[in-house]
Amino acid sequence: MTHERPQSYRYHNGQKAALPFATEEYQARLAGLRSRMAELGVHAAVFTSMHNIAYYSGFLYCAFGRPYGLVVTDRDCVTVSAGIDAGQPWRRSVGDNITYTDWTRDNYWRVIAGVTGTDQSIGIEADHLTREAEGRLTAFLNPCELVNIAPTCMQQRMKKSPAEIDLIRQGAAVADVGGYAIREAIREGTREIDVAMAGRDAMELEIARRFPDAEYRDTWVWFQSGLNTDGAHNPVTGRVLQRGDILSLNTFPMISGYYTALERTLFVGEVDAASLRIWEANVAAHEFGIAQLRPGASCADITSRINGFFEERDLLQYRTFGYGHSFGVLSHYYGREAGLELREDIDTVLEPGMVISMEPMLTIAQGQPGAGGYREHDILVITEDGNENITGYPYGPEFNVVG
Repeated sequence: MTHERPQSYRYHNGQKAALPFATEEYQARLAGLRSRMAELGVHAAVFTSMHNIAYYSGFLYCAFGRPYGLVVTDRDCVTVSAGIDAGQPWRRSVGDNITYTDWTRDNYWRVIAGVTGTDQSIGIEADHLTREAEGRLTAFLNPCELVNIAPTCMQQRMKKSPAEIDLIRQGAAVADVGGYAIREAIREGTREIDVAMAGRDAMELEIARRFPDAEYRDTWVWFQSGLNTDGAHNPVTGRVLQRGDILSLNTFPMISGYYTALERTLFVGEVDAASLRIWEANVAAHEFGIAQLRPGASCADITSRINGFFEERDLLQYRTFGYGHSFGVLSHYYGREAGLELREDIDTVLEPGMVISMEPMLTIAQGQPGAGGYREHDILVITEDGNENITGYPYGPEFNVVG
């Protein structure tokens, strides 16, 4: 007997799962997107990135070498997924889902063309769509125009809804839980990896307690000591902690695609005078920077003021990167609202509803007095008249000389 091998099918297995947000939240996001599409003359939007697919549908994919997508038209919201995931993409998305098969190459693009139609104006993410994928899109959809909608979608994501802010607020509280667990695990003779696992496990348990219906994945800790603190994103190692070590605590809970963070400088047992001077200066810059985060201030202007603060103290040459960034649907391996970062080349003006970190960092090279990387990190919600700090774990020498 010969079985028909379809190019695609709908595998709506089980019941819809609880998504990170209510259906009304996704409807509002899609309405905002469709308004932006209309302004740009876009007939259909074809999303390929994890962050935009998750933002508009609720579904966060795991590619593993396969393409995934979301197509939005004036009436449709359809995720496109591989058969390996069966019914999970449908259960975890707010709209329709179509599964493409491997029987014939490019069935993924055939599904997308079936939703968008051909000879239309198509919105794409130019910062994510590869040249190869763009070639296939062009071949199958024959668009009359390709419009880069990534910038306008980023602008939409930068302003958080009350529901998003509530989720981010809970994520910040979970990050604090991880921070306290790490502090308890710090002692001479302990490996970085052991301390990191203590923080991660505490956060995983706290997320499960707060969000019993969520997906659990990708919560992690970067915990560095000594020389390993010189970079913001250095991986965990098996280095053993020694008395007097500078430490960098970094907790990153992930709740349904929404990432938050806590970052602190600590020392094991004692802190020398040179290190204390650098640490206290960075804490002062942190507090100064937080005071600058208010509506009407531009990212570039805030950056300039903090630069001046460090320059007055002859420390600007030790600054390593920008002073903060947005929060929302993003992770260490996907997403970024690059228009909301505290850097010299970003002119975005802060508005109520934006969420941004303050995280100055100074790095002193090995062999110099006070060697190591110093960083404090809080998450701030921009309000009508200033900001609200939603990070609770204390910073500075009084609390963070431990072990």
